[in-house]
Order: sequence, then structure tokens, then C-alpha cells
Amino acid sequence: MTRITLPTAVLLAGVLLAPALARAAQYQLADGRVRFQVPDAWPQIMVQDSGNPQFMAFQVPDPSPVGRRVLARVTVTVEQMTDLAAFRRWVSQRLAHSQRLPGYQAEAGGRTDPSAARYKAMESGVPMRYSERYYFRAGEGVQLRCLRPARSDVDAAWVVRFDRGCDAIAASLQRGG
Repeated sequence: MTRITLPTAVLLAGVLLAPALARAAQYQLADGRVRFQVPDAWPQIMVQDSGNPQFMAFQVPDPSPVGRRVLARVTVTVEQMTDLAAFRRWVSQRLAHSQRLPGYQAEAGGRTDPSAARYKAMESGVPMRYSERYYFRAGEGVQLRCLRPARSDVDAAWVVRFDRGCDAIAASLQRGG
């Protein structure tokens, strides 16, 4: 049986994590007050970085046949808020809009956190899985929306990479980049 000591485990973890961390590009909105990292392999496809609201959208390349019909993508939207009550209204409005999407269906456990939602809806005839997270910081509301095909013909390893990438963006938003 091979035994790994703590220093070896720390070194191994650093070696394994370093390439993944090095492959994330830094982005910012709201004059740099909102910073986040996105995997380099996810190209930016849209940006509105002035005015209110501001947003960036990134395509997550999907090699499956369904990827030719719909874009798997991630968007980060920032809107100035006067206070926490305004933020709560904004989140409620965005969630109400989501519920009007064709084929909307909340996922089990999708609303355990009042500032997050998981649901499915149709886009161009394709069932899509949505994950939304909301943050309020220093007078700004931030929405992270991750959307990918929910179909079984999407490669399971790709789904894992997509979900991990979305989680990594969320973590970078929480820590400010």
C-alpha cells in the first residue's frame, strides 16, 4: 500500500490544480467592482460593459449534435441597486421572468437558497438546464446564469466540466475575482 504524506499531498494538489487555475481569464464589470474568472476555452460572445445593466456572455463549446442547435452559455449580469430591498425585488422579477419560459419546470431542490434557482425550460425545441445565482454587493446586484442542454445525448464528462466551470465562476464572483 502506497502512503502519501501531507507534504506530498499538498504538492500533488498544487500540481494538479495549477493548470486548471492558470487557464481562467479575468473579467470585470461595473468599473472593476465586479470581478470574475471564466475558463479560457469559453469565448466571450457578447458584452455590454457600460450603462446599467451591464453583462457578459460566454459560449461553452458543446461537441454534441445538440450543440449545433443551441448554445451552451454563461452570462454575468450586473445592475446597480439602491439597497437590499431593491435587490430582492430584482431577483423576484428575474425569477418570475424565468417561470414564463416555454416548458419551465423547477428542479427538485432548486429553490433551497432564496438567491439561487435551478430549472429546465425549452429553447429552440431543446430541453435546457438553467442554474441561476444572485449576489448583492456594495450597491450592485449580480446574476450568474449557466445554461446547457439537459438531454442525454450530451457527453457526461462535458456536463461535469460545464458544471464545474460554472461553480468556479460563482466562487470567483464571491471572492471578487
